[in-house]
Amino acid sequence: MHKTFLIKLLFAFIMALPTLSAAADNAGAVESKGAAPARISVGVPQLVTTENKPAATTAAQPSAKIGYVDVTRIGVESERGKALKTLLTTRKDQLQGKVDSRKKQIEKFKASVESKIQSMTPQQREAKAKEFQKKLEEFQKFAQTSEEELFRLQDRETKELYEDIEKSAVAHGKANGFAVIVVKKELLYVGSSVDAQDVTDALIKALNEAGPKK
Repeated sequence: MHKTFLIKLLFAFIMALPTLSAAADNAGAVESKGAAPARISVGVPQLVTTENKPAATTAAQPSAKIGYVDVTRIGVESERGKALKTLLTTRKDQLQGKVDSRKKQIEKFKASVESKIQSMTPQQREAKAKEFQKKLEEFQKFAQTSEEELFRLQDRETKELYEDIEKSAVAHGKANGFAVIVVKKELLYVGSSVDAQDVTDALIKALNEAGPKK
């Protein structure tokens, strides 16, 4: 019941960045005219020279620039990620200490009742059994509440960290001409015509320079 809670930074979300259109402008269509009616040739025929014009070449389109991020690395290596892990570990230890303390109190009460149960009347045994059951239910409720508190803290802090990662990705993407920046594990295939770059180090640096959460 009292398990170790890991940082949930392995969420698979695509960072919301503006996507550049890869569509090239269409060349203007040449209007086709109908053939003129045949006419009788009058006068001296003229020599018509046909000029060989070079074929129009299509300009090479620049390759799309895509960035990808290892969110797990950011959680482990960035100062924000390390601070979050410390916060969660500290709070978990505090709550675990309280749970363990209450558990010892129940065990002590149980041992005390068992040592005297032979000398108790049926009514006394029933009363102690009800008292023990009440203490046990209170303990279970406290343990569950503590667990839920830790989950809420983890969810809130992880969400704030991810939002800051997203902001750093937006700023880095705009400043460096990226079409899109995605989470690394969402990048299943990249063709040779695509310029894909790992921007994890750049985002870790940006987060560290921004300092601790305000």
